[in-house]
Amino acid sequence: MITLNENFLKLQKNYLFADIAQKVATYQQTHPEAPVIRMGIGDVTRPLAPAVIEALHRAVDEMGSAETFRGYGPEHGYEFLRRAIVENDFAPRGIQIDADEIFINDGAKSDTGNFGDILGTDNTLCVTDPIYPVYIDSNVMGGRAGEFKNGAWSRVTYCPCNAENDFVPALPENSADMIYLCYPNNPTGTTLSREELEKWVAYALAHGSLILYDAAYEAYITREGIPHSIYEIPGAEKCAVEFHSFSKTAGFTGLRCGYTVVPKTLTVKAADGTEVPLNGLWNRRQCTKFNGTAYVVQRAAAAIYTPEGKQQVRETIDYYMENARIMRNALEAAGLKVYGGVDAPYIWFKTPEGVGSWEFFERLLHEIHVVSTPGVGFGPAGEGYIRLTAFGTRENTIAAMERLSKLSK
Repeated sequence: MITLNENFLKLQKNYLFADIAQKVATYQQTHPEAPVIRMGIGDVTRPLAPAVIEALHRAVDEMGSAETFRGYGPEHGYEFLRRAIVENDFAPRGIQIDADEIFINDGAKSDTGNFGDILGTDNTLCVTDPIYPVYIDSNVMGGRAGEFKNGAWSRVTYCPCNAENDFVPALPENSADMIYLCYPNNPTGTTLSREELEKWVAYALAHGSLILYDAAYEAYITREGIPHSIYEIPGAEKCAVEFHSFSKTAGFTGLRCGYTVVPKTLTVKAADGTEVPLNGLWNRRQCTKFNGTAYVVQRAAAAIYTPEGKQQVRETIDYYMENARIMRNALEAAGLKVYGGVDAPYIWFKTPEGVGSWEFFERLLHEIHVVSTPGVGFGPAGEGYIRLTAFGTRENTIAAMERLSKLSK
């Protein structure tokens, strides 16, 4: 008789954002007249850059001609895009990355969730708390998380990030095999300095750990001295995989494209003690379970690295960061303690004293019709916080802040 992967039964009932969507849908069914503004899920609202649209049109035309038609592409991505990534995202920062260390994907979420396929189920986990839910849920599915008790997983080491430690996680006291870091951070919008990131790389090298580094929001960094890539830290190429996404930088949430960096110098030990390069192993996994990102989408992604594309994407990022500035100012004026919104498109703020995350989520939805994300949905340390995204329209951003200001009064 067919049996289940019992680990899936350990998952919480709903994925966080599906749970929020269900609550909002239920509310709108009973209050169809309510002018709901969505600031919960981090979906973008600005249209694709003109350079991207032009590239899409050209690529579609190519697919309509026998001479330029393309079928199956390379599973790890076309070289024209991988070369553009190397030359624009890494070389200007003095980082030596080869094109065959780049793997094009359909968004960072997929690879951050799938990378555990090539790692042992007995590996111990370490996460910053709060954290993007996919990191945890994918490891629950893979059998690494243990049991869920009192709001936490038994085989996961949580490194709290909160106002008390200025959102800088302390290194784990025990040895951790797989470490998830996301900077600029989703959900808190905070960053790590170079000195703090150096500590994590040193820890990983000393303990034989693998850092899974999500840099999806690096394009939003505004301050000097904040690393855009973990490979800016010497030695990281021996202990870290890095994930990038075009979703929030270039508005590709509907197109789906990103990339993962797996250095050829990165190895892990097999059961017999031999060192196994992860680059070739990840390529083998992708060739087996992934057919590659669509050619037309990769052409669109390459267009953001043209002079016109860079300028247009920068304008979009600046638009969202102006939203973040408006939000920070309004929330602080309302007397709330606010974090993020300087190097990331997320605002993380403390709920009023004694009010829980889900309770304040309900108040925002029912009283002022603003959709947020309850901080506790990202982990135990997120209790008492709310996340808002800066990806809305300017009009909705201003309207939502006006409503929230009235609520605070």
